[in-house]
Amino acid sequence: MRVDIDGFREIVGTLTRNRSRTLLTGFGVFWGLFMLLFMLGGGDGVKALLMKNFEGFATNTAILVPGRTSKPYKGLREGRSWSLTMTDVERMRQMVPELDVVTPVLAIWGGDAVYGAKSSKCSVKGVKEDYSNVESPKLKYGRYINIVDVTAGRKVCVIGKKIYNELFPGGGDPCGKFIRVGPIYYQVIGVDFSAGNMSINGTADQSVIIPITVAQQIYHRGGEVDMLCMTGKSGIKVSGIQRKIRQTVSREHSLDPGDEQALMIIDTEELFTYMDDLMRGVNLLIWLVGLGTLLAGAIGVSNIMIVTVKERTVEIGIRRAIGATPKMILSQIMAESITLTFMAGMLSIMFTVMILSALDLAMQSQGVSFQISFGLAMAAAALLALLGAAAGLAPARRAMSIKPVDAMRDE
Repeated sequence: MRVDIDGFREIVGTLTRNRSRTLLTGFGVFWGLFMLLFMLGGGDGVKALLMKNFEGFATNTAILVPGRTSKPYKGLREGRSWSLTMTDVERMRQMVPELDVVTPVLAIWGGDAVYGAKSSKCSVKGVKEDYSNVESPKLKYGRYINIVDVTAGRKVCVIGKKIYNELFPGGGDPCGKFIRVGPIYYQVIGVDFSAGNMSINGTADQSVIIPITVAQQIYHRGGEVDMLCMTGKSGIKVSGIQRKIRQTVSREHSLDPGDEQALMIIDTEELFTYMDDLMRGVNLLIWLVGLGTLLAGAIGVSNIMIVTVKERTVEIGIRRAIGATPKMILSQIMAESITLTFMAGMLSIMFTVMILSALDLAMQSQGVSFQISFGLAMAAAALLALLGAAAGLAPARRAMSIKPVDAMRDE
């Protein structure tokens, strides 16, 4: 729609003369768009923040944790304890071919890592080299545990970010240095900067990871393991083979296959699914609230334009009498409506970007973004133009129907 300079000045003059109504109506559009864009940008940031808790974890992981039996089985009483063993690792690989990785974990809680006069609370994980397929490390320095470390029983370790910061506050590469956990000294071979908050015997940033063979020897654990971590092959959902996993373990350890307390299976795939469903619901709510508020603002624009047209009945009638066509009147009213919504919308977009930028700065250490995309901003501008045109349609039709004679009679 083409509007010349004089026409634009007239539009601005009309909106200025009705300053209080213009501000009130413009605020409705401003607030509606701000709510929509802020919640969309903020929602994406919150989702990224929540997903960082699962950073590094395979999405198709199952973790087997033994517990006390809650049902008697084959003459064995309820309430008895049992343990997973290294034999279960090979058994699971043979009996459940759908699994890609099966790796044991030994968990030792409540230790202290010491370097010189500095110490840091930690938990110790005894793992094999393939544990990195379950919880992927984000190495800042050095390397991860390898098969030679496990086979030779080397006293080496990979430390988490928090432990590194507390033991080596000056920074730098700590690889090759020795730290003490309990009575044993371990050589640091890597630093894991993973930020995930999933806790398998403590979070990654507070863990000291050592070869499982060393953990078995030092902590006198023999062939026992605290948990088994496993991932499904490509295209295999762990939830679909849980029953087979449970039956395999239950048969060997004389457990009731239906006793879920005796064998707890933590399925990270379900956690990711719950998170995705939650965020889809939140996004739907955001769109409903934002679009509803925006629509209310557009209705306000339409109402103010109807009042404006009624107040300008004489003016419009005179313009018709001196030769203005219905199309010219239509263009004028539609342009006023679009200008009002567009100006309020542009201010809203700029304000939203400023607020989200402030959130970005506040959350910079978390490495997540709360900004809206350029495409979303352009889509919002297009939506505003559409709403502005729709809001001005009814007032414009009313203005077109005004006849010069009726306008003079109103005067």
